[in-house]
Amino acid sequence: MADEALFLLLHGEMVAGMYRAAEQGEGENGRCTTKLESMGFRVGQGLIERFTKDTARFKDELDIMKFICKDFWTTVFKKQIDNLRTNHQGIYVLQDNKFRLLTQMSAGKQYLEHAPKYLAFTCGLIRGGLSNLGIKSIVTAEVSSMPACKFQVMIQKM
Repeated sequence: MADEALFLLLHGEMVAGMYRAAEQGEGENGRCTTKLESMGFRVGQGLIERFTKDTARFKDELDIMKFICKDFWTTVFKKQIDNLRTNHQGIYVLQDNKFRLLTQMSAGKQYLEHAPKYLAFTCGLIRGGLSNLGIKSIVTAEVSSMPACKFQVMIQKM
């Protein structure tokens, strides 16, 4: 329980610190999102390495995505993804109806514009995890109502 609170506080401070520095002229908002995504990418690589060291090899891409939605998400966010959809052509949509990093924010419409900066780290987390499992991807996030969000994963064929 304490580690969850620490993670939420650390994540909030990382985002706030990045954007505070940008407001003081040390960078621009686009770079903040890129930095947060890059930090998430590296963390995702490390976590996947640790979580999969004792597991059997995955059969296919869908098997890997199921692992991300169940085991990986449960370890990081203490719950499974609520919904996984695919078009079977390399696009997956992961839906979390009560995303932990957004639950601290008010559910009002006025905070929707701030939500994407709190999702950049998680996009990197997913992309980094998939990268270490041999899948090159592009991950984007979308919020239409708080605290629910969707992560779209587009697999890039090598």
